[in-house]
Amino acid sequence: MNKRYFTIGMAGHIDHGKTTLTKALTNIDTDRLKEEKERQISIELGFAPLYEDEEIEISVIDVPGHERFIRQMIAGVAGIDLVVLVVAADEGIMPQTREHLEILKFLGVQSGIVAITKIDRVEEEFIDLVKEDIFTELQNTVFEEAPFVLVDSVSHRGIEDLRTMIIERLKGLEMRDIRGAFRLPIDQVFTVKGQGTVVRGTVYEGSVEEGQVLKVLPKGLNVRARQIQVHHHQRERAFAGQRAAINLSGVAKEELERGDVLVSSEHFIVTKTIDVAIHMVSDLDYIVKQRMPIKCHIGTAEVMGQIVFFDRNEIETDQSEILCQLRLDEEIVTKRGDRFIIRRPSPQETIGGGWVIEPRGEKYKFGYRTIEQLEQKKEGTPKERITAALVEEKSLTLPELIKTTSLDEDTIVNEINSDEFVLFNKKEYTLLSVIETIQEELIDRLGLYHSHHPMKHGMNKAELFHSLEKTFHKSLLEYVLKQAVESQQLKKKEQFIALQSFMPSVPKNWQKRTENLLGKLRKDGYNVNPLSHYFQGEGIPEHLTNDLKRFLEEQELVYSLDGQYYWHGEVFKTAVETLRSKTAAEFTLPEVKEILGVSRKLMIPFLEKLDQMQITKREENKRIWQ
Repeated sequence: MNKRYFTIGMAGHIDHGKTTLTKALTNIDTDRLKEEKERQISIELGFAPLYEDEEIEISVIDVPGHERFIRQMIAGVAGIDLVVLVVAADEGIMPQTREHLEILKFLGVQSGIVAITKIDRVEEEFIDLVKEDIFTELQNTVFEEAPFVLVDSVSHRGIEDLRTMIIERLKGLEMRDIRGAFRLPIDQVFTVKGQGTVVRGTVYEGSVEEGQVLKVLPKGLNVRARQIQVHHHQRERAFAGQRAAINLSGVAKEELERGDVLVSSEHFIVTKTIDVAIHMVSDLDYIVKQRMPIKCHIGTAEVMGQIVFFDRNEIETDQSEILCQLRLDEEIVTKRGDRFIIRRPSPQETIGGGWVIEPRGEKYKFGYRTIEQLEQKKEGTPKERITAALVEEKSLTLPELIKTTSLDEDTIVNEINSDEFVLFNKKEYTLLSVIETIQEELIDRLGLYHSHHPMKHGMNKAELFHSLEKTFHKSLLEYVLKQAVESQQLKKKEQFIALQSFMPSVPKNWQKRTENLLGKLRKDGYNVNPLSHYFQGEGIPEHLTNDLKRFLEEQELVYSLDGQYYWHGEVFKTAVETLRSKTAAEFTLPEVKEILGVSRKLMIPFLEKLDQMQITKREENKRIWQ
């Protein structure tokens, strides 16, 4: 898609002519409310289309200038690409203008134009003095190098010059990202008769299309985009940078409010604690203290909370960047890089602003180690952030990575296209270093297990995974185990895992006694004593008997008849061969007694063992060879 979409904002002091200028540029009166008409001030955000051709489409937001409507002003400016700072020639820079400049700086607005309005009200020679005064006031602000345009909205003097300058500057800017997930912070909610609930806002990123299923966060409401309008014209899609009104089905007007966010994905983080980098205003009226109540404006949301410092307890004058945390009273929707403003609730004033380093902040200890940790988060490249997330979580799906790192899908896919990252189960990512760590841990655990249990085939997989599952997802452990078996580092028999080189064996210090035990058992033939008798006779301690019995059975050195009596492996196999050779397809108990000479006490368990091993099958009083 070649066409690009931008939204510009009109900002400045009340009565400096923002709305009149907007009307002169667009031929639309953005003061729609009756109260706005009566009081001749803007209360809500006003919107109008400014310009459109094959390459570019531009919308205008007229933000309220009165200090009582600063929330609306912040909500409007938060989504714009260029600001026209409106300064009246007959008044110059005013206190409200300075506050707007601070807000624009904190919101990261980089491109601006200064429109000096009402020039027909002052003498020609006075204009140069006004320009000089404004130029001085704008030093060290985002507007210090902004071009000046002289306009009069009533006579339309300079209006075309301003329009042309806006278009040319925007054509030189990069538009917002339309590739990622859709996000629209809602700044207006209303109903249209016969249509239902409509929300309006500036599309921050991504795109939305008619009929698309969306979600309203942080409320978690599922909705559908029934219709989309851009400046009262129905569209099939809306893109990042556009002002859009979206008719939603599945939700009532009363369920929504300004500050909610309309999204197309679960990637976006809902949080109440954010790690941030902030700057304070240049001239604080009051000291900012540790855990002081603040009002945070982010996107279109306005949320109370407190500011938490980790390297100080108060700020009186400090123009350096401060790494700290905002702990909010209500949930917000945000991602790394989002801009925000913080204001003092009482007395009301803007005290600072900045950007989100980490949307999911945790509780940290006071001290410089925390500051160093936040510094690392702040400076991290996309690859470092992805790596850090996988080091922390060990494995994540792509949606989880997007949510955790606050990076878009394309950035993540590009960054993880290297040998350092591993995709497994077709949907989960981990680090090669994490896989190597797990392999080493499995090998170490099995080595230790074999040394303690040399007679066992291996370690039960559930036991091997048990403590590891506290750190690693089971799906990751299964993947690493499969890879280790395929590469012949480990071997697997049923549920037992062992090192490839491991062979079960009797511990050296018990080998001679075990050989003696087996010799006596073989010598006693069919008429054996309980196996415990042979263990006791060789002085084999009770704590070894279970493992040794299991080992002897697994190696087919002995066969258990009933858990108490055992025959030597050779004796058992000889008994089966002898019986098979001297009987027909069917045989009875008397035949067995006559052929083997075994007492009934052992003959019945022996035959039941044959049934259990599916060598024979019992039918009434006879056995049938299988």
